[in-house]
Amino acid sequence: MTPGGWQPAELAEPAGRVSGARLVAPVVLPCDPQCSVLRDAVVDVDEQGRIAHVGPRATAPTSTAPVRTLPGALLPGLVNTHAHTPMIALRGMGGDLPLMRWLQDVMWPAEGRLEAPDVQVAMTSGCVELLRTGCTTSVEMYFFTDAVIDAVSAVGSRVVLTPGIIAAPGWDRLGTWEQMRDDVSARIDAVGVRSGPGERIELGYGPHAAYTLPPHALASVAEHARARDALMHIHVAETTEEDRAQRESHGSVPALLDEVGALGGRVIAAHAVHLSEADIALLASRGAAVAHCPGSNAKLAAGIARVTALRRAGVRVGLGTDGPASGDDLDLWAEARLAGLLARVGSGDAAALTAAELLLMSTRDGAAAIGRDDLGTLEAGRWADIVHVDLDDPTFVAPEDDAQLLSNLVWAGGSRLVRDVWVAGEQVLDGGEPTRVDRRAATVALREVAARIRG
Repeated sequence: MTPGGWQPAELAEPAGRVSGARLVAPVVLPCDPQCSVLRDAVVDVDEQGRIAHVGPRATAPTSTAPVRTLPGALLPGLVNTHAHTPMIALRGMGGDLPLMRWLQDVMWPAEGRLEAPDVQVAMTSGCVELLRTGCTTSVEMYFFTDAVIDAVSAVGSRVVLTPGIIAAPGWDRLGTWEQMRDDVSARIDAVGVRSGPGERIELGYGPHAAYTLPPHALASVAEHARARDALMHIHVAETTEEDRAQRESHGSVPALLDEVGALGGRVIAAHAVHLSEADIALLASRGAAVAHCPGSNAKLAAGIARVTALRRAGVRVGLGTDGPASGDDLDLWAEARLAGLLARVGSGDAAALTAAELLLMSTRDGAAAIGRDDLGTLEAGRWADIVHVDLDDPTFVAPEDDAQLLSNLVWAGGSRLVRDVWVAGEQVLDGGEPTRVDRRAATVALREVAARIRG
């Protein structure tokens, strides 16, 4: 038995497990490096829930698998590289405050009233919301690890869970940072970094930030993560006020992290708004990635991350929604549009981020940023995390034109077009409704938790 009482056996394969299928659609967007548009194409899914073949139907290999013909387009599930989804129960609280006041005066006291059952309820509702936007994978930093795992397992989505590790006033109720670190390590040592049907559960480490942990703690957590080839997920340079002391003592947060050896291995820096040229070069040289969260950063007046400079330097950049208490929704399509608009305004370049680049940031680039070469694109050998979107919509004025189709999808379409979703080959969203849980009952339970937390 792993820490907290969670056992891998609880993640048993659902009764409706995938048994292989051929999906046929007028358009398939594999999200390969060229962002190709395939016409009249197929996606074959094998019995393990992985993609066996993607390509035009005319040249597809012979298959005896059941065929399902779908209208519209198929594309990979979106990858949300930074979220605190259980904060959906706190959505809207302190909505007009800057980051540190919002955290210390509103969020942390409210979170102090959350218990494990509340987190499970909130994560369940949040997973449903993610699936309904076409997001199949979310990188989560939160507490009550078992509750988050149980919710994801119930809904059937995919998570890279980096349990929060923090040493800040009030958080000692959950243990010391050493205990938080050791709990993650013990879980990984017991079941591996990835577990469950379709490897839907991945564990990593979530040291909160340089201003909520001492340098030796950051070094230690990073060492534990590297030893297990696990992701380390940390807030970096989100605002100018949060880490003033760290910048005064080390020059910058990336410099501090590098000095203590915390930039090696699989590292994703959430937000990374206030970076110098030297910081960007440092992240690039260490292979660290960035989770860009334009909506949350804008709402909290934290600033605008230098996405074009990061990408130009070779830093892998994915998109994130942040928590629904700060970013308010969990819609990665909205983040993609905002990221593109801000990049263009900031650079004065109307092609700073194209529709194709934004689609890849939401899928392929996001998977690369978290070190997952088995997600983010429709390609043989990767998990069959697939989204079906409706093309029979006035959003698409010239669907026969490849460039126009991509432009309309990203700039005018997005989450409202999502109809069906598969994770590891299993259909978990059918006609906009989750197949494993009752969405309305999940909403009722969420509102009950929110009412109690708000007092």
